[in-house]
Amino acid sequence: MYNQKAAQEDFTTSIGFVLININSKEGTPATKIAPLMGLEARSLTRMLKNMEEKELIYRKPDLHDKRSVRIFLTEEGKRKKAISVETIKDFNLMVREVVSEKELETFFGVFRKINQVIDSINSETVNPNAYDKQLYEL
Repeated sequence: MYNQKAAQEDFTTSIGFVLININSKEGTPATKIAPLMGLEARSLTRMLKNMEEKELIYRKPDLHDKRSVRIFLTEEGKRKKAISVETIKDFNLMVREVVSEKELETFFGVFRKINQVIDSINSETVNPNAYDKQLYEL
């Protein structure tokens, strides 16, 4: 659904998620966006360059830290961000029409446990016993 809506508006789901993570008024430090999205800096750099070429964003030096760059939305970027936010809200409403609150709580509980397993795999100090326990708890 996200891909279809984004394609209709001539952008991608990934670009939509980046737009959502940029503060519309104050901009966002470039270094903060990748971790918010679970991306590597290299992937984000390519995406930001593409977004600049599409005139969705622009970069400015941070007023307080000249070594840092802040990413700001252009008017078109703000428009596409609004579309992204609205698409997510619409989807959430559709889900809530067919999935009960209890089912959602269960789903998010399982989702949190899966993320814990992923985090433990990605950490330097993987504890195999904790991993087995997490799998068993699922």
